[in-house]
Amino acid sequence: MTAGFRPGADGPPARRDPVLASALAEAADLPDGEARLAELDRIAARADALGDPHSALDARFALVAAYLRHGGRWRIIEPVRRLLAAVDSSPDLLDGRPGDAELLRRHLRQAVEAAIGTPRTGLDQAQSLLDALARRVGEDAGVVAQLRCRLADHRGDEPTARQWYDRWTAATDPDPEAGCPGCLPVRRAELLAGWGDDRAALEALRPVLDGGSDGGSDGGSDGGVDCTDQPERALAVGLLPWLRTGASARAGQAHLRAYRRHRRERTALPYLAAQLRFCALAGHPDRALDLLAEQLPRLDHPYDDLSAMEFAAAGALVCALAAESGRDGRRVRRPGHADRPAAELTVAALGTDLSAEATRLAGSFDARNGTGHHAGRIAAWLAERPTGDPVPLPAPESVEDPDDEPFLPSAEEPAPLSLTQLTAVLDVRGDVYAVDAGGVVVGRWDEAVVQFRLLGGHGEILHARVVAARRLAAGRLAEAYEFCNAWNHDRLLPKAYVHELPEGELVLAGDVTTDLAHGVAPTQLGILVDAAVSTGVAYARAVAALP
Repeated sequence: MTAGFRPGADGPPARRDPVLASALAEAADLPDGEARLAELDRIAARADALGDPHSALDARFALVAAYLRHGGRWRIIEPVRRLLAAVDSSPDLLDGRPGDAELLRRHLRQAVEAAIGTPRTGLDQAQSLLDALARRVGEDAGVVAQLRCRLADHRGDEPTARQWYDRWTAATDPDPEAGCPGCLPVRRAELLAGWGDDRAALEALRPVLDGGSDGGSDGGSDGGVDCTDQPERALAVGLLPWLRTGASARAGQAHLRAYRRHRRERTALPYLAAQLRFCALAGHPDRALDLLAEQLPRLDHPYDDLSAMEFAAAGALVCALAAESGRDGRRVRRPGHADRPAAELTVAALGTDLSAEATRLAGSFDARNGTGHHAGRIAAWLAERPTGDPVPLPAPESVEDPDDEPFLPSAEEPAPLSLTQLTAVLDVRGDVYAVDAGGVVVGRWDEAVVQFRLLGGHGEILHARVVAARRLAAGRLAEAYEFCNAWNHDRLLPKAYVHELPEGELVLAGDVTTDLAHGVAPTQLGILVDAAVSTGVAYARAVAALP
């Protein structure tokens, strides 16, 4: 059960509505997704209306946790603000709930970070939440100095950011609200690299990279800190500082090792911009285009707006350098999303789209912040060019995991249809199937043999063909036609028809075709496969039941 989501626990039982407690318990069993988010939001609003603050608290703690998992970080700001208001007006709400008091402080930090990552909310809200955190942990706490530093840097106020940086690095007390200690050096290195202090940035990464896993070898410890996200995040942040300070061999190793993980990790979008810029500036435009094409679907489902802006800007740089190096004829497929159709774009056209997207987001941030900082930063990125010979990259097999798989979307993230997606759905169902040399997936369910094919110019059409196991004699052709016509009149799927074999037998088959040019989420693909199999089985059973 989600942390902080304990319906019926703590607090006076008389103040809890039993209907809401039951609804909270049922919501805990819903899968992550919009349905669960909407239900938790409804429960919180209902608890407010009924004067049940404990249930409202439980629902909003669960709502924040669900938003953090679901990928809508900016959406945590409002429920955290409501949690804060409730506790400020009734401090006794957290009596007997020390774990939730600490959780609220952690969520305050996460809400400030979320506000930095999106222009959809004012910085005054971020400042208000940060002040509330400072009242709880003390103005001298490292987490407060860290967030004030990052807010100042986000606005482009480097002198103020550096002052807070010094206070942050001087703090020595344990800081549980600051999050993972192993990620703090990476946050510091990101700031220093952004200020142009490449050597200082690399020095800041040493606590993470000490232990033999800094990209210079393929074995050893995973760094000098206990963090499951390291050393790959540190390696990604170190890419450009290593490149700019002449440590090209280390940068090449780090690139391959970090991308091995980040290419398929759902929360890695903030680190992919560095990967794209490194490949472009290290003299590998083809690899940069390959990475951009593979990761482009993520831009439609970003971690936050800030990482989307940086990814789009890095992608625009890749396209510009590719065009300048004579690769302007290469095309990159961009999957459809919302009202945008799927398209095969030239490098120049894709670069124009990505540049416009980065510029739009930078303008939104600057309008919110009252500065021109992000527009200037994106312009500087787009003006970058390689400064030397191509950086040698180690052989992929010396670093890559042979079992590595490409990025797959989460259950609700659409991506281009692929054979990998299709077989993953069948694996989850526990089906027995085979894949022939032509990529056709074949399985038998009850009386039905079902074949799945990916058709169309880019494999964007899912075609399912069902064949009934029972065959009819050639003399029953009229009867077979009558059966299929009746089926097509009464049923939507599958479309039924008769196929005459040369040896005289009649095969009754059917098919279902779905155009997925705009992409498909694994959950949606699972529904399509379920429908194809279930209707195919029903069709085959009806054929088997014929006299």
